[in-house]
Amino acid sequence: MRPGSVRYAGMPFAARVALATLGGMVCAALLVPWLASEGARDIGDVLSTRLTPPLSFDGRGQWHLLGTDAFGRDLAVRLWEGARISLGVGVSGSLLSGALGILVGAVAGWWGGLADRVITALGDALLAVPRLVLLLVIAALWGPGLGVVITVLALTGWMSVMRLVRADVQGVRVLPYVEGAQALGVPPRRVLWRHVLPNALGSAAVAITLGTGNAILLESGLSFLGLGVQPPAASWGNMIAGGREWLLVAPWIALLPGALLIITVVAVTVLGESWGQERGARAP
Repeated sequence: MRPGSVRYAGMPFAARVALATLGGMVCAALLVPWLASEGARDIGDVLSTRLTPPLSFDGRGQWHLLGTDAFGRDLAVRLWEGARISLGVGVSGSLLSGALGILVGAVAGWWGGLADRVITALGDALLAVPRLVLLLVIAALWGPGLGVVITVLALTGWMSVMRLVRADVQGVRVLPYVEGAQALGVPPRRVLWRHVLPNALGSAAVAITLGTGNAILLESGLSFLGLGVQPPAASWGNMIAGGREWLLVAPWIALLPGALLIITVVAVTVLGESWGQERGARAP
C-alpha cells in the first residue's frame, strides 16, 4: 500500500469528508464549464428562460438542474464558473500571503536585530487594523478587478504566518545540528534555506490552509460589495449580490452560491484543523 493511501486512511473521518468535498468541487469547477454548451452562458431569449426553478424546463424546453438566473443563464454552469474564480483567488491569495509571510518571518527569526524589530512592529501594526477595512480601502483606491483582489489578499494576510515562522526559526536555529553546520563553515544563508527553514514550515502550512477559507470569504465579500470580480465574470460573491433582489421570487439564485461558499469554507477549516492537530500530536 502506498504511503499516501495510509496517511489518508489514518485521517479523521471529518477530514476525509472535507478533503473529498474539496476534491469534488475542484473537479466540478474544471469539468462543468468545459462540458457546458455556449448557450448555457449566453443571454438569449430572456423572457422565456429567466427565473426557471431548479429541476425544471424553461420556455424553450431546455431542462436546468439548478434553474436559471434573472438573465436566463444556466445557474449550474455559472456556479462552477464562479467556483473557478472564488477558489482560484482564495488559494492564490493565501499562497502568496503565505510565501511573503515565510520570507519575512525567516529573515526576522534568523538575523534578528533591527530587521526583526522592524518586521515585527510592522506586522503587529497591521494586525491591529481589521483586515476587511484594509481590503476595502486598498480595493477602493486601486479599483476593482481580479488582479487587485489577489494582490490585496497577499498584502494583508502575511502577518500571522510571519509570526509563526519567526518563532519556529528562532527555535530551530539553536538546535545542535544547526550549530554543527555553522561550526563547519556552512554559509548562514545556506544553513537557513537548507536546514532551518524546511523544519520550520509545519505551522505555516497549517496557517496557510486555514487562511484559504478566510481568503475565499474576503474575496466573496469584496465581490458582493462591487470591489472584487466584476460581472459578467462569475464569482460566488457577485452571484449572491445579483440574486439578493430576487430572494422572494427566486431564492435559489443567491442561496446556491451562498451554500457552496459555506461548504467550502467549512471544509477548508476542518482540513486545516485536522492537519494542525496531527502536527501537534507528532510534536515531541
